[in-house]
Amino acid sequence: MYIFKAGVVGAGTMGGEIAQVITYAGLPVVMKDIDQKMLDAGMEKIRSIYQRRVDKGKMTSGDMESKLDLVTATLSYDDLSDVDIVIEAVPEQMAIKKQVFHELEEACPEETIFASNTSALSISEMAAATSKPHKVIGMHFFNPAHIMKLVEVIPGLETGGETQDDVVMFTETLRKIPVVVQECPGFLVNRLLMPYLNEATLALGEGSASATEIDSAVVEWGMPMGPFTLMDMLGIDVCGHVGEYLFSEYGERMTPAPLFQKLLDAGRLGEKSGAGFYDHPGGESDEVHQMIADLQASDMVASGTSFSVERVMYPLINEAARCVLENVATMTDIDMAMVAGTGMTYEGDRVGPLVIADRIGLDNVVDKLADLEDAFGPRYRPARPLRLRARAGQLGVKAGKGFYEHT
Repeated sequence: MYIFKAGVVGAGTMGGEIAQVITYAGLPVVMKDIDQKMLDAGMEKIRSIYQRRVDKGKMTSGDMESKLDLVTATLSYDDLSDVDIVIEAVPEQMAIKKQVFHELEEACPEETIFASNTSALSISEMAAATSKPHKVIGMHFFNPAHIMKLVEVIPGLETGGETQDDVVMFTETLRKIPVVVQECPGFLVNRLLMPYLNEATLALGEGSASATEIDSAVVEWGMPMGPFTLMDMLGIDVCGHVGEYLFSEYGERMTPAPLFQKLLDAGRLGEKSGAGFYDHPGGESDEVHQMIADLQASDMVASGTSFSVERVMYPLINEAARCVLENVATMTDIDMAMVAGTGMTYEGDRVGPLVIADRIGLDNVVDKLADLEDAFGPRYRPARPLRLRARAGQLGVKAGKGFYEHT
């Protein structure tokens, strides 16, 4: 089925940006919210993205107005009566998403695809709340949606093959890169990112290094920005919510760092609130330094632990190996998703965690994880795909074979 017209429910930051992406591809979009102020803000978000293009000479004012004319902003579900796909971008609460899909069923044609922009929640659970689970799918855009190329496409247990194919094709129409991911908590990119972000937060809370030192080490290693800069940009509340959900699903290895709750209790939500791990503007925060001191005084965290960049990066590599074992995505898609979704690099090349492991040497990765397990506990236990290949002599580039063949 070709998609001629789309709908977006939720006019917040992601909803507005997804609507802009759809209009940029030349398709009409209905943007629906329950709050006129949110609709106005969503329209302003779309206009501001296009205005930046006008200011840079990349489009004319007339072209911008033509794109804006493709948007119908509405408070009513009635305007969604002829859309081919609806993407919900409402708050990350299962009950709200189920209610939206229930209401959409009454307004949309039977053939309309229901897509969720959730970053972690179960597509199958949402689909079960509808009468057409074969038409429900995940379509996870990355923030900022008008810049980031990756879209995770997540079929649920009963998602139809035609629905998946239609959404992959639609994603390509939007000039994005679709990666099909088997449903699991956190899907792919967030599942890999959270152990890395959480370990960085644990190291900070333990006084292993400062936020600036950790961020600098990670950027030097190859990420485009450090974990605390990234979390402040994404929102500490968003990261905390995803972290708690992954902990509830995966257990001990995803135990949230106590510093997250300290920041949330203080209302330090990142750039959007003017303060997160850093003050905005201002850099490192005396308030956060005091939180760290309080944590150590309360014995909620270890004190004086050591820091290495491997401590924060190797949990990401280890989780990528677990995703190989679980067939969450192909190895090439795992690497491509991390490059497209996070800008990951290593030694100056745009490569993902499995390629990086092959370059480091899988025996070296396993040995370092084992050392980290001795120092910090079982969350570092090397994943079976790493141990299996290392024992078989498939050590990566130096052996000609690891996760990939190397000539």
